[in-house]
Amino acid sequence: MTTSVFEARNLVYRYRDTLALNGLNLTIEQGKHVALLGANGSGKSTLLRILDGLYFPESGALSFCGEPLTEEHLRDDSFAFQFRRRVGFVFQNPDVQLFNPTVFDELAFGPLQLRWPKDLIRQRIGEMLEQMEITHLKDRPPHHLSGGEKKRVALASVLILDPEVLLLDEPTAALDPKSESRIIDLLIDWKGSLKTVVMATHDLDVVEDIADQAFIFQGGRVIAEGLPRDLLRDEALLKETNLIHSHRHAHPSGEIHSHLHRHHDHGH
Repeated sequence: MTTSVFEARNLVYRYRDTLALNGLNLTIEQGKHVALLGANGSGKSTLLRILDGLYFPESGALSFCGEPLTEEHLRDDSFAFQFRRRVGFVFQNPDVQLFNPTVFDELAFGPLQLRWPKDLIRQRIGEMLEQMEITHLKDRPPHHLSGGEKKRVALASVLILDPEVLLLDEPTAALDPKSESRIIDLLIDWKGSLKTVVMATHDLDVVEDIADQAFIFQGGRVIAEGLPRDLLRDEALLKETNLIHSHRHAHPSGEIHSHLHRHHDHGH
């Protein structure tokens, strides 16, 4: 029997006059690795923030492991503590997330909030620095690092808490090829694990490798869901949702052909 981690019903969310989620419905099951796909403005990043309890919908219902995920419920310290321990969020822009004086302090921050023993914190920091190949950065200020290094530090600062559910907003966006392949390898390694991973991504080329379920967003709703390989072979659907587009090219012979191109969106 499958267990729902998140269940969203008819979620509506607005940024002032802009409707970001428009009656969105979806269910995310435990242990699934889910890709949220959609063009700029389709609602992917907004949904991730709602799943992390950072935003709250103006209407509709959202539950986490069968309990309502509401502003009121998160005021209950025991629920909030368990939720924050079990769910981790890595933002698209690591600068939003990194604020400590050194990389070591950044990784220690979460465990200190959870009152872990000092020896355990040092041990786990050492393991995470090694796993993410950032040991040489531990005494550096995060704001002096490259984009790829910041992303790995942000990820390490969340993974050190070993969350059951990981929310990732564009995990491979704006990375150099080496950093991107490290992140992709990590996501592939997690497939088949008990971790539930929900990631918004524009990178259609890696979706089949890192996800076993995909939702396609358009206009703040889910308009398709299924296996990544099935959705990514539906050219009409990908064109309709602006995930791919065709360019017309004139060849020297005078012939005109259309070629499909994939969008690389970085938006919300």
